[in-house]
Order: sequence, then C-alpha cells, then structure tokens
Amino acid sequence: MGARVYSLTLVVATLTRTGDLASAQAVRVKPDAVVDLASASGAGLVKGVWRACDAGLVSERSDGRETLVLSPRGEALDSAAWTAMTPEQLTTRRGAGGVCFSWYELTFTMPEQLNAFDARGASVVLELVVDDYAEVWVDGRTPLILGQRGGVSPAGFSAPNRITLSRNAEPGRTMRVRVLAINGPISVSPSNRVWVRSASLEFFRPGRLSATERFPLVVERRDPRLAAIVAEGASAERLASGFEFTEGPVWVDERVAAAGGREAPGGYLLFSDPNANAIYRLDEDDPDQAVSVFRPKSGYAGADIGEYRQPGSNGITLDPKGRVAFCQHGERRVVRVEHNGDVTVLADRDHGKRLNSPNDLVFRSDGALFFTDPAFGLPTFEADPRRELTSTSVYFLKDGKLKSVSTEFSGPNGLALAPDERTLYIGNWDPKRKVVARFGVSEDGTLTPKGTLIDLTQQPGEEAIDGVKVDAMGNVYVSGPGGLWIVAPDGTVLGRLELPEHPHNMAFGGSDGRSLYLTAETSIYRVRLLTPGIRPIPNDSKRAPLVRP
Repeated sequence: MGARVYSLTLVVATLTRTGDLASAQAVRVKPDAVVDLASASGAGLVKGVWRACDAGLVSERSDGRETLVLSPRGEALDSAAWTAMTPEQLTTRRGAGGVCFSWYELTFTMPEQLNAFDARGASVVLELVVDDYAEVWVDGRTPLILGQRGGVSPAGFSAPNRITLSRNAEPGRTMRVRVLAINGPISVSPSNRVWVRSASLEFFRPGRLSATERFPLVVERRDPRLAAIVAEGASAERLASGFEFTEGPVWVDERVAAAGGREAPGGYLLFSDPNANAIYRLDEDDPDQAVSVFRPKSGYAGADIGEYRQPGSNGITLDPKGRVAFCQHGERRVVRVEHNGDVTVLADRDHGKRLNSPNDLVFRSDGALFFTDPAFGLPTFEADPRRELTSTSVYFLKDGKLKSVSTEFSGPNGLALAPDERTLYIGNWDPKRKVVARFGVSEDGTLTPKGTLIDLTQQPGEEAIDGVKVDAMGNVYVSGPGGLWIVAPDGTVLGRLELPEHPHNMAFGGSDGRSLYLTAETSIYRVRLLTPGIRPIPNDSKRAPLVRP
C-alpha cells in the first residue's frame, strides 16, 4: 500500500462497470427477450401468478417500549390467503392513501424457450416500477446492500428497481418475488395510493451482461511449483476502472453480510480509493449496481483535506467476528465498524502521541491485531509538521493494549500471517530496501527475526513493496517492482505476474477462495487461480452478522 500518488480526471470517462460512479448505474444492454409480467400473455409465458395483500403499521412492544412495525412483515410471509389477481389488475390502486403499504407476490417458472430464444443458461433481470417506492424480496430473502439504489432497496420516486435473478437460468425452476409497495413521498402523506406501473423479465444470452475485459496475463515461470497455482493460458479480467488509486481490498463472504443469518452463495469485494477518500463495494452479479459507495469520507473529513494527497482509507479487513476494520490515513487511526453501525477506534495514539498514518492490518484468529504505521498518508510524508512520532512502527494490539513490535522499517507496508499464524510477513516500501521480512510470532505479539523472504531491491522499476497476502499452501504474494511476485515459504521465487496496470494490493475471494482480486492503480482485476487463498472468514460465520458502513 504504497506512497505513490496518482492524480486522474477520468472517473466518468473510463468506468467499465458502472458508466457513472456517482449513480452506480450501468449502461443498459438491449435484452434478447422480454416478458411483460403485467399482461396475461406475458405472464403466461412463465406461468406467472400474482397475489396481493395490504399491509399497515401496528403497535408492538420492544425493549419495554411501544413501537410501530409493519404487518405482515417481509420474512416468512404466508401468502396462501392473499388475494389472487390478474396481471391487468396490477394498475388497480391499493391502500387508503397517506402513508400506506401493500404487498405484491409473483410466482413464476423459468422457461426453456421464448419464441426463438433459448432461455437455458441465460441471465435474467427483473425490472419493477412501483408507485411510489419498492422493496423487493427474492425467494424469501432481501440482502441489504449498503449504498445501493435500485436493486432490492428503493430506487427512488417511481423509479425502476432492477434485480439480477439468475446468471444461469435453469428451465423449470420456480421463483417467488415479493414486493412491498410504499406510498410517497412519505413526508407529505399524499392522497394517492400504491400500484405497479410496470413489471418485466429481461433475458440475456450467456455472457452478454458481463462488462469484464480480458487481458493476457504475462506469467514468468521460475519454478515448476507455479503450475499448481497459475494455469497455462490464465487471463486477467478487468472488472471496474476509472478510479484514482485503488488499494486495500477484502472479500466479504455473503455468510458474513447476509441479513438475519440467511446464507447465500458468493459475496462482494470492498476496496479503498485513498485519493478519493472512499471505500467502494464491487458486486459482480449485479449489472446495474456493479460498483457502489460503501463508505464516503472513509479516512478524513477535516477542513484541511485539500492538503492531503491520500486522505482516505487504505487497508481493509474483517475481524474474527465479521466486523469491518480499516486504516484511516487522514484521521491517523485504525477503526472497526460494529454490527449496529457504530464506529470503534481501535488505535490512534502511542503513549499519547498520534499515530503517523496506519496503512495495512491483519487479525489473528484470537482477535489480536497487527498493523503498519508509515507516514505515507500525511501531506508531506515523513517531513510533515503534523507528525508526532519519530519512528515508523509495526504495532500489535490485544485486549486494548497497544505496543510497537518493530521499528526497523522505514516504510512498513503490507503484512500477512502464515496459515498457522506463527510467521508474520512484513513488506517495506523503500526504494533503497525493497524487502519482505519474516518473523516468528509469540502469543504476546513479540516478533523474532527469521530473515528476509525476498529482496527485490535490485529489480528495475520505481515501485517498492506494497501489499502482501498468503495462500492456503503458505505461498506469499508480494506486490513489488515488475508486478506480482509469488514466493514459496522457503523463499524460492515461483514466478511473477504482470497485469496491464501495476497491482498494489490483492485479496482472495469468490465462493471457493480461488479468485485473486487485485487493486491496480485505476482498476480492479481478477485472476482465477488453482490454489485457494487465506481469507478473513469469521470464527463464527454461521451467525452471519450484518455488515454496515
């Protein structure tokens, strides 16, 4: 997570996944087939059946206090007694006006053929326009996506909600969609009532919704063991682009993020843009919400922010309880976001003096935290007058007690624990000493030097050592001059990967842990590997807490 700073003005011009980062809306692709669910002929193509039920607010006691809740609620609704309706009746006004609600349910079956279109394996997108706002449940689930507009959350006043139902349609599969229609604007309690303006299914041939660009992956193979990691002919997929400087990624497994403990396949990627002062979320399976803002002002909100080159967040990870933790350059601290959204400061001072600018972090399975603290986030780096500490440390935090465990690096940067957590790898961002060192780790965080894993000082290129990650076999992935280096635990260089842009950091993710996501300057890339990587999956992943910004 280096000190290199980029100043770009191509955010809107070069976004490949979102079209407009501010609205996180993709450029629409013309579907290959459309089913009008608001017509009898269209609904008949998918055996669509509509039902409806009015809803309202009822009094309930919670924590000893009276409160109002929606009835019936969204989870586990029994729709057997709901009113059956024809598709043409969707325009019938429901509710009494004012702040009113109504449930709509659609049950349908994925078709095999739509006229001449073969629907097998297609991507299917549901588009709904409700008067006035909508919340959508698919097969009994409504995942909460922070910052989302237009998926399962309200898109806006009578605006289209678009939800990807499938990336690989299976003919004969029955799905159930429930929509809560809400009258609005809520603040003025209007006299109109709720109704469905339009509802349709859009079908796309396999691959048509993918906005990824594929690039040849340049692989320098130095050891036969690399064949078990990187397949012949592997490529780099660019998933999103147009950012100022991407950094600090972490994969959030959907078991962690699912609301109410409901498991679902997949997950999403969080990553920082420290220059733009934001944390973004990348959802591969949502063509209309590929990139959304997870947390604005992710590192600083001070009046002097214009003096900072990288005021935002940098490294992001999950703690053993599934809570998001990240380093804030401008605020010069490490913070954790609780499941209820509160922010807890984990570390901001060393013996009363403010930290420099925490850069990267990794949790041990017992909750102990290691993080690096160079001065890269300060406006003028080491010479900045705001600086209070004379050293650049690697810190250890456990049970609220912070201590410096190493001051030997001029630019401590990326760090990672070996799979058995007995070895800590620390990268150094210093053009004069481009090394990754390894240390034995004791229970109390004390580090015992075990020598240099790799020294890239003599390698050409202005880059030093940035992000460091480890795979399940203990191999170490190092962002260094010339690209991404893969090193065996014994220090043998297995090979080197080159991408279209220099990868500054990386994270393993995907459902099987074999997708390597790389934050590379202005873009996010993905490389599929044969070996899974170490991911910060919580110890109690079955609890599946809600992750908030």
